[in-house]
Amino acid sequence: MWGSLLAVVVLAVIYFSAISAGWIGYMPPIEELENPISKYASQVISSDNVLLGTWSLNENRLFASREEIAPSLLQALVATEDKRFYEHSGIDIKSLARAIVKRGILGHKEAGGGSTITQQLAKQLYTQSRAENSRQRIVQKTIEWVIAIKLERQYSKDEILTLYLNYFDFLHHAVGVKTAARVYFNKEARDLTVPESAMLVGMCKNPSYFNPVRDSTVAKQRRNVVLELMKEQGYLSEEECVDYQNAPLGVHLQHVSHRDGLATYFREYLRHIMMAKRPVRSNYASWQEQEYHDDSLAWERDPLYGWCNKNSKKDGSPYNIYTDGLKIYTSIDSRMQRYAERSVRDHLEGYLQPLFDKEKHKGQYLNPFSSSLSQQQIKAIVNRSIERSDRYRSMREAGMSDEEVKAFFKTHKVDMTVYTPYGDRDTVMTPQDSILYYKTFLRAGFMAMDPQTGAVKAYVGGLDYTYFQYDMCMMGRRQIGSTIKPYLYALAMENGYTPCDLAPNVQRTYMVAGKPWTPRNANHARYGEMVTLKWGLANSNNWISAYLMSKLNPKSLVSIMRSFGINSLDVYPSMSLCLGTCDISVAEMVQAYTAFVNKGIRVLPMLVTRIENSDGEVVADFHPRMNEVISAESSYKMLEMLMEVVDHGTAGRLRYKYHLEGQIGGKTGTTNNNSDGWFIGFVPRLVAGCWVGGEDRDIHFDRMSMGQGATVALPIWAKFMQKVYADHSLGYSTEERFAIPDNFSPCATVRSDSLENESINDVFQ
Repeated sequence: MWGSLLAVVVLAVIYFSAISAGWIGYMPPIEELENPISKYASQVISSDNVLLGTWSLNENRLFASREEIAPSLLQALVATEDKRFYEHSGIDIKSLARAIVKRGILGHKEAGGGSTITQQLAKQLYTQSRAENSRQRIVQKTIEWVIAIKLERQYSKDEILTLYLNYFDFLHHAVGVKTAARVYFNKEARDLTVPESAMLVGMCKNPSYFNPVRDSTVAKQRRNVVLELMKEQGYLSEEECVDYQNAPLGVHLQHVSHRDGLATYFREYLRHIMMAKRPVRSNYASWQEQEYHDDSLAWERDPLYGWCNKNSKKDGSPYNIYTDGLKIYTSIDSRMQRYAERSVRDHLEGYLQPLFDKEKHKGQYLNPFSSSLSQQQIKAIVNRSIERSDRYRSMREAGMSDEEVKAFFKTHKVDMTVYTPYGDRDTVMTPQDSILYYKTFLRAGFMAMDPQTGAVKAYVGGLDYTYFQYDMCMMGRRQIGSTIKPYLYALAMENGYTPCDLAPNVQRTYMVAGKPWTPRNANHARYGEMVTLKWGLANSNNWISAYLMSKLNPKSLVSIMRSFGINSLDVYPSMSLCLGTCDISVAEMVQAYTAFVNKGIRVLPMLVTRIENSDGEVVADFHPRMNEVISAESSYKMLEMLMEVVDHGTAGRLRYKYHLEGQIGGKTGTTNNNSDGWFIGFVPRLVAGCWVGGEDRDIHFDRMSMGQGATVALPIWAKFMQKVYADHSLGYSTEERFAIPDNFSPCATVRSDSLENESINDVFQ
C-alpha cells in the first residue's frame, strides 16, 4: 500500500514537473506570464480628455488599471466566482474536493465546479481548444492548475482580479470591463454603481444567456443572485441588497464602431497616416499622382505620417495601432468638434438641402444635375460612377461582362439601408438608383485650427461617415475661386504695395499665350473708378485681381502659394490662376491662412500632441512646425484688408445676419457655375474654413444667390463661431484683438506711382 502511494506521489511529481517544464501541453514562458494580455485596442483621446474612439481588429479591449475599476466590481466577482479567493494560492482544495465528490463521483452537476478565479483566468488566457473528451479535459485542467499557481506567484490578488476583468468578453464588442462599462452603461468602469457591477459580473457565468440585450428579465434575475451573494459575504447590508435588487438595470447600449461617435473622419484619416508605409509609385493608380505626391512629402516631412512603421517597440518590431494599446492624445477639442459637426448638419440638412431639392428635383428626386447638362452628359457621369464602385469591380472580377454588370445595376433591385436627414431608412433600390440617390446630397468639409500652435480643434470630412466616406476636409480637392486672392494680395504687399494703392475698376482683355483673356465680374459697382486694393479684395473684384496679376508675375504667385503650404499639383503659373482655377483641400487652405494671423508665419496642422504606450510611457511628442511666408508688416496689411471683407464686403452677413462681434477676417469664394462655395475665416486665436458642393462639379445650385460661398459655406462658419463664443469654458472672446501694433499704419508707405499711377483714360487707351 505504501509502495503504491509512493508510486502515485512520484508519478504525480513527475507529471506536474513535466507540465511545468512544458513537456506536456503548452506552458507559457515567463515573459507571457509577465504580460498575459498583450493585445489592447488603441485609444484616440481629445485634448479635453474625452475618448473619441478606439482602433482594434476583432477585439475592442481597453486596459483598465486597478484604480480605474470600481471596488464593487471586484467584490461582486469574488463573492460570485471564488469566495475564498484571498485565502488560497491558486487552487481551492475545499472546492476541488467538493467538485470531485459531488460532480465526479455522485454526478450532481448542480454542485458547481472547483475552479478558482485564477484557474478561470489561466483557462481564458492559455486554453485555446475545446476538449473533445474527459481525458483531454483532465489534462487541460491539470495544466491550468500549474499556470494558476505561477500566476499567483507573479501577481497580487487584486492584479489577478484586474486581469480577469480586462480579459473577459462581455459581447457586443465589449472586451474587458472598461469597454463593457461604456457599451452597456455609457460610463467609466470606476463610476459603475453596485447594481451595474453586479449585472456585469453576473454575465461572467454565460455572457450570451445572461445578456441584458437578449433578455433583460433573465439578466436582472442573475444580477439579483450576485447581489444576494455579495450580501452573504458581507459586502452589502440587508437593506442595501433589497434596494439594489429593486433598482432597474439602467442599460444604455452604446454600439462601438470606428464609424460611430465624434470625429469619425478625423479618426479614419489619423488611422490611415499613422499606419502608412513608405510610398511606392507602383502601389498607386495612374490617376493618383496627387495622392502619391502628398504621401511622399508627408513621409519625409511629417513625423506623424507612417509613425508606426518609422518607430519600433522595445522588442524591435514596429508599432501596431490595432494591438499595442496605444493612447493617442490628439489636438481635437471634443466640444468644438461637436459644435462643428452640428453646424455642418444644421445648415446642410436644415436649410440648404431642402432648397436644393426644391430647385433640382421638382418631383423627380433622381435628378440632381445642372439644368445645363444634356441627358447624354448625365449618362456619362452616371456610368463613370458605376465603374468606380466596389460592386462594379467585384462583379467584373467575377467574370461578368461590362454590359451584364450595367444591366444588373439598372434593373436588379436590392434591399439596402440608406441615409436620410431624418435617420437611416430600409428600402429597395437598384444599384444605379442608389448611386443617383446619394448624388442628390450636398457635401461639406470643415476644419478649425489654432494659428499659433497648429492644433487642429475640429475636423469634419462630411455629413455621415457611414454613408459618405470620402473625406472632403483633408483628402478631397476642389476649385477654390476667390479664396485664392489673399495669396495674390500678399504677394503684392511683399512687393511694396499697400491696401490704399489704387487700381482701375474696369474690364480689360489680356493677351495670355497669344490668346485674349477677358475676366468677368459678379457686379459692376463703381465701374470706371479708381478704387483701392482694400476695396477690391473686400468686394472680391475679379478685374482688380486680374489687373494686379498683370503687374506681378504668375510664377511668383505659384512660388508664394507653395510657401503657404499649397502642395496641389494643379497650381500652374497663368493669368487665370489669380481667380482660383486650381483644386485645393480645405485643410491646405486653413493652414495657409494662419500666416495672416500669425505675423506672417504659417503653422502646419498638428493632429496629435503625444503618444503613450500600454505601460503609460510617452513614446512620442509632437511640436508645432512652421515657416515664415510673408513679413509681419505684410501680414498686418492683409489683416486690415481681410477684416474689411467682413465689415464692408462679401462676408458682411457675419455682422448683419449672424450678429458676430469682435475682430474677424476672412474671404468668400465661389467657382464657375456655383460648383464650389467657400469661406475661410479667422479670429485672433482660431482659423476655420469650409467648403460646400456636390459630389460632382455638375451638381450645384443654378442661381448665384443660392450657390455662392456667402450662402452655402459662410453660415456654417458663423454657426460654429456662435457656439464657440457661447461656450465660455473654451476661453474665446469677442474682445480679443489681432496682434497689430498700435502705431501701425497700413497705408503709411503708399507707392508714389500708385500702381504706375494709371488713370482710367490711360486704361481705356
